[in-house]
Amino acid sequence: MLSELLHGTENGGLLVIQDTCSYSGRDLLKSFINAALSRGDVHILGFDVDEEELKDGLKTPDSHGLHIHSAYADPLGWNGHSAFSVDHFNLEELTNLIKQTSDLKPATLVIDSLSWVLRHVAPPAVCRTLHQLRKGGAVRTVIALLHADLHQRGTVGSLSHLATSLITVAPGIKGNEAVAKITKHLKSGKVIQDEEAFSINEDLTVTVHSKHPEHKQNDAEEEQVDPTANLTFNLRLSESEAEAKNKLTLPFVFSKEKKTALLHSGLGSGRILYEPDANDDYDQEDPDDDLDV
Repeated sequence: MLSELLHGTENGGLLVIQDTCSYSGRDLLKSFINAALSRGDVHILGFDVDEEELKDGLKTPDSHGLHIHSAYADPLGWNGHSAFSVDHFNLEELTNLIKQTSDLKPATLVIDSLSWVLRHVAPPAVCRTLHQLRKGGAVRTVIALLHADLHQRGTVGSLSHLATSLITVAPGIKGNEAVAKITKHLKSGKVIQDEEAFSINEDLTVTVHSKHPEHKQNDAEEEQVDPTANLTFNLRLSESEAEAKNKLTLPFVFSKEKKTALLHSGLGSGRILYEPDANDDYDQEDPDDDLDV
């Protein structure tokens, strides 16, 4: 599924690459930039790294279709020298920015990274702008990098629900491999989930190795701590205690033999047979009529 997303991101889609400090998703982001350049114009909002580092490894860094709006030097616009700052992250400003430097065809918007925007713009406003960009028409696709360990779970969850495709990357078992957990929301409402091991080559192409790979465990997961190790009392049973417990018959609990005896009466058990007499005064509508005083 990772290869499909690279070569066929849907129109009006929001793809979020979610990473942590244990594995960076920037190289995978650059792979998506290279793939998007073959389909049309790409606009990059750069906050995390400078323009030279962002261009490093791209196939056509000087292409006319690549437009980098770097806010790295002055992200808040305090010096007044930056053409783009975090205050411009709204539908009107972004639409004007893209239309000034692009053809009439919708472009791909890349945000590196969305975490920097979330530090200075309220999460509801960010989600609203992303949703409007998907429906506005000037943007074909939005691809954003998100550092998940910098935000609260509610913020990450809101962006995950808003995304049409979510890729969560983590380190793999081998040193050069990583694991991608992919969640894709189809227009029909169906949700597809997949998990793949991949590696990124020097030319930023992606090689998918296997599906449902093993994960690299954290040190905390490798050390299985026994919660009963340092207690002042013993919670474990010896073999003799366990054997005595298994033989114990609890009160008010019927054994299998007793249940069988009660439910299936054998020969010789008593029964009461009653045959109504013709003179019995019995009214079906009022069976207790004979009790009236």
